[in-house]
Amino acid sequence: MWHPIRHYKTIHHHKVLVRRYCFRCGLYWQGLTHDLSKLSPVEFLAGARYWQGTCSPNNAQRKAEGYSAAWLHHKGRNKHHLEYWIDYSPSGDHAMAGMRMPERYVAEMVCDRIAASKNYKGKDYTDASAWEYYAHSRDHYILHPETRAQLETCLQILRDEGEDACFAYIRTKLLGKRK
Repeated sequence: MWHPIRHYKTIHHHKVLVRRYCFRCGLYWQGLTHDLSKLSPVEFLAGARYWQGTCSPNNAQRKAEGYSAAWLHHKGRNKHHLEYWIDYSPSGDHAMAGMRMPERYVAEMVCDRIAASKNYKGKDYTDASAWEYYAHSRDHYILHPETRAQLETCLQILRDEGEDACFAYIRTKLLGKRK
């Protein structure tokens, strides 16, 4: 069943939340341009076809088709996804490794994870939701150690101290901006 209107509303709500959070961190351009690729045909049509409202339609596309063309397109164009930064290790051993993400993309990733958690969990969202989602799969993520530490610090501050403390930390400590 196709749900283009519902999918568009989900995208729009997500983008509004991410924009608000990015602005709180001082990332104005990223807030305005976040996830523009979701409106491209390969991403939007798959999202409309596999929309469920409680999780990413990419999971349903992956289950139905064996892979998610929408996700492959999305992660290759959006630097706030840790998967964008996976490459062959500089050690020359042909292993895949996480490259260090610039802090502005780590910050946008945190904003993205909070917004996605709010979008999909609805009234069941708590400040621990983004950490819980991350912790569920953290052992499988290919992340540079410094990027992992930055992401985990932000999500733990969110979980333990709330949004205001998290965004203040991102703005002043992670990004080095003035209060």
